[in-house]
Amino acid sequence: MTRRARLDPGIFHLPAEKMRAGYYSDKYFVRTRDILLANGYRPRVTMQVFGKAPAYLGGIDEAIAILKQCAVEWKDLDVRALYDGDEIQPWETVMLIEGPYDAFAHLETLYLGVLARRTKVGTNTRRVVDAARPKEVMFFPARHDHWLVQTGDGWAAHIAGAIGVSTDAQASWWGSEGVGTVPHALIAAYGGDTVLATRKFAEHVPESVRVITLVDFENDCVGTSLACARALGARLYGVRLDTSETMVDKSLVPEMGHFKPTGVNPQLVWNVRRALDREGFGRVRIVVSGGFTVEKIRQFEELGVPVDAYGVGSSLYQGRFDFTADVVKVDGRPCAKVGREYRPNPKLERVD
Repeated sequence: MTRRARLDPGIFHLPAEKMRAGYYSDKYFVRTRDILLANGYRPRVTMQVFGKAPAYLGGIDEAIAILKQCAVEWKDLDVRALYDGDEIQPWETVMLIEGPYDAFAHLETLYLGVLARRTKVGTNTRRVVDAARPKEVMFFPARHDHWLVQTGDGWAAHIAGAIGVSTDAQASWWGSEGVGTVPHALIAAYGGDTVLATRKFAEHVPESVRVITLVDFENDCVGTSLACARALGARLYGVRLDTSETMVDKSLVPEMGHFKPTGVNPQLVWNVRRALDREGFGRVRIVVSGGFTVEKIRQFEELGVPVDAYGVGSSLYQGRFDFTADVVKVDGRPCAKVGREYRPNPKLERVD
C-alpha cells in the first residue's frame, strides 16, 4: 500500500513522442541507447538517483510520468521512489529504476532536470513557509522565469505549503486558480488614484475574491491605506506594502536616524497597523512584498512585526539542487563508478 496517491501522468501533458525520440535529451544518452539497440545488447541495470543537498523533494511524480510515457516499455521497468514533499538528505537515494537500459537510457536528462527544478522551488518555498508560519505565504515569482515552468513550479509550491499562487497555470494541477492584489498598473490606469482603482477592482471581481490593494503608489502607505479603508469599508480585505528598496515612505521621514528606513521595513508596517487600528480598521490585513527572503521573514517574525501575509517572488528561484543518476548494478551484480556504490533506501516505495 502506498502512503498517498501520485499525480496521474496525463496531467503533465508531456510531448511524449519527442521525448521518446531523444529530442530533449543529452545526445550521448541517445547514442548510448542506439548503440545498445544496434548491437542487440540489453543489459538489465539498476539506476540510482540521488541529490547532493538537504532538500524537500519535488518533481518525483513528473519524473515517473516521463518514465511511464516515454520508456520503450513501462512494463519492463521496476521503479521505486519517494514522494513529492519528502525531506531528503545528501546522497539519499530518491528513486531506483531497474530494467533493460536501452528502454530508458534516453530519459536521464529529463527526469534529472525536473527533479532539480521542482526540488529547488519546493525547498525554497518550504523554507519561506516555515519561517513565516503561521502567517500566509503567497507564491509570486512567475514573472521571473519562462512561462513554461509555471505549472510544475506551482505544484511544487503548493506541496511546500504556499497558501496561494499568482497564475491559473500554477494552480491547475490541483484544480484551483491564481490569486493576487490590485496591481500598480491598474492604479496608474486610473490616473494614480488608488482608491478609485480599488473601487473598480471590487466592483468587477467576484464577491469571493479578497480585495487587497497596493498602497505605495504615492509613497504614502499610511495615508493611502486609510483612504482605501474608509472608502471600501468591509469589502477591503487587506493592504499590500511594496515600497521600493530605494525609497523612504512618507510616514518614516520624521523618524529617520534610528533604523534603515528604505523599502518595506518593520517600522513602516507598524506605522500602517497603528494608523488602521486607531480608526477602527483592525480587521484590515497587512501583506508585505518586495525583496523578501527567508532571512528577512525570520527577522520580521523575531521582531513581532504585525504582518498577516508575505508575498515572495524571485528569491524562490535561487540556488541549485542538482540530482545525479548512476548505474550501480548490471544484471544483478554490483557495477558502479568508484564512490557511487548501491545505497538502498527502505523509504522507497514501488511505483505501480
